[in-house]
Amino acid sequence: MIKFFDFCAGIGGGRIALEKNGLECVGHSEIDKYTSKTYELFFDDERNYGDLTKLNILDLPKFEFLIAGFPCQTFSIVGKRAGFDDERGKIIYSLIQIMKHMKNKYFILENVKGLVNHNKGKTFNTIKTELEKIGYNIYYKVLNSLDFGVPQARERIYIVGFLKEYDNGNFVFPSKFESNKTFHYFLDSENNTELDIQDKTFQKYLSNKYNNQKFTNDEILGWENCVIDWRQSDLRKYNQFFPTLRTGRHGLLYVQNKKIKKLNGYEALLIQGFPKNIAKKVKKYNLNNNKVLSQAGNAMTVNVIDAIVQNMLRNIKNKE
Repeated sequence: MIKFFDFCAGIGGGRIALEKNGLECVGHSEIDKYTSKTYELFFDDERNYGDLTKLNILDLPKFEFLIAGFPCQTFSIVGKRAGFDDERGKIIYSLIQIMKHMKNKYFILENVKGLVNHNKGKTFNTIKTELEKIGYNIYYKVLNSLDFGVPQARERIYIVGFLKEYDNGNFVFPSKFESNKTFHYFLDSENNTELDIQDKTFQKYLSNKYNNQKFTNDEILGWENCVIDWRQSDLRKYNQFFPTLRTGRHGLLYVQNKKIKKLNGYEALLIQGFPKNIAKKVKKYNLNNNKVLSQAGNAMTVNVIDAIVQNMLRNIKNKE
């Protein structure tokens, strides 16, 4: 059985996908206190090695596969693209040192698509070159979660690596596929967090200079199964899918039966591909809704990682 370590683990979206494919987790690394608690609740696993930039590599268990959604704020539009100048941007170098020492056979790294063009592409080329220097064949592609069975437009870059002697050279990124689940599957029938259409703040928002009373109340209530992004400026409407979930974006609404519902944490997890038996724990243990929304916004989409791992496993050379 291939063993893996879950770095920058978040709440374990990557772990779910790898375990689904028969891999075994031997530890994780996450520094946020509340995120760590959610992870432990989801997996009943307290083997958190903490800050990966400070751990002693000799203390790590043996593992062949590394997965990490390394901090993306520094490379994203939201994070003002500070990049390597930010301490969080240097985490990638700690990960490379770990790979170099552990001689991991395979890895998946995930980041915002802004990484590709950060600093005119120099940042990404530097990362790629450093990984190639320590013996990896590198494959990368921007994939959209919307193409992998979840109703969320979420573009991320996925970097896949094989140590050269374990790569048969035939790896390709997975093809998009349609969901076999309806939009309703991702909604919580018990979600009672409604937004009153007459809410003063919402009405003021509808009449701001960007929206300029373009939409009537009746029109909005008739948008069955549509998602409303209550942005700082203009209202945006999506038909049966959500824009990118992210930390701090808690203004997502959807219309059901002429009622406006606020997206809750449980639903956000489903939209990230988390199975219901795990997502239900946030309701069972009454976790803070806003924290779960933020954690889901930072997570990897399970379905995308699952599809990538399946293709990786088909293309391993010298399989033990």
